[in-house]
Amino acid sequence: MVKVGIIGTGWFSGVHAKILSNMQGVKIKAICGTSKEKAEKFASSYGDVNSYGNIAEMLDSDKLDAVYVCVPPFAHGEIELELLTREIPFLVEKPLSVDLEVPTKVITKLNEKSIITSVGYHFRYKDSVSYLKNELKNCTLGMATGEWMGSMPTVPWWRNQQTSGGQFIEQTTHLVDLLRYTIGEVEEVYASYASRSLSTQYEGVTVADVGTVAIKFSNGVIANLSNTCLLPEGDSMVGLDYYTNKGILRLGFNGLEISKKGETSSVKEVVNPYEKENEAFIHAVRTGDPSLILSDYRDSYKTQEVAVAAQVSAEKGLPVKLTK
Repeated sequence: MVKVGIIGTGWFSGVHAKILSNMQGVKIKAICGTSKEKAEKFASSYGDVNSYGNIAEMLDSDKLDAVYVCVPPFAHGEIELELLTREIPFLVEKPLSVDLEVPTKVITKLNEKSIITSVGYHFRYKDSVSYLKNELKNCTLGMATGEWMGSMPTVPWWRNQQTSGGQFIEQTTHLVDLLRYTIGEVEEVYASYASRSLSTQYEGVTVADVGTVAIKFSNGVIANLSNTCLLPEGDSMVGLDYYTNKGILRLGFNGLEISKKGETSSVKEVVNPYEKENEAFIHAVRTGDPSLILSDYRDSYKTQEVAVAAQVSAEKGLPVKLTK
């Protein structure tokens, strides 16, 4: 029986808890929230689960085989370092933090250990992404464009640059990660961000509400990612377009659309990527084989580097080269 602890009581914790509770040979043993009361309320849906308001108390009291870390960007750091000290495998939701300070500390300690890790870039596990990667092997990719256009989440920490990292780091990071996964490593970024309307509509808004980032890959491919969080709720557009010598590949939430010389086809999603992500992590914890994990902490650090470099570029108004 794989005994699991979950840190956090928000939406993502619920996504993982629901999947874990239906997996054979897995037991949600403990929940830790910002208060014991929050943890108890969350845990009430999952049977006999211990509740805590303190991470050290949870780890001291329950012998856990793995821990899920589902906390806001600003809350990362001490949790991961404590889990590494205790040599407990963990799955952490993206982004890794608001900048590179915490992830660098975690990577330094992780390099001293042999601990199984996974990061919640669940789009990698989609059927359409697997198909897309195979398609790209048989053509020459020229460029890619993408967008994450939507409204601003209502939680107060999201609108604060210091606690969320901004939209590109907190949300659009999914697209950054998919570009790395399907194209290769990034050489340079050049970003431009602006604040157009949200700072006049809500108090305490310090994040940019529009932005665009030019990305140069080491293999010569170029890309552009744009995002906004000023749209009214109900309006959104999220996806990636790949332009190749064979045609256009359009990746969206619901699947992949393929256009070759005007003839179109599509690939629909069959497997729930969250389930596949969880199965890969639990398999690794159970067997010691991490080969099914498509995004571990070391790899995700590179995605974080790109997203943070874009923030630096926007602040300085200059291109930023990434170190190899």
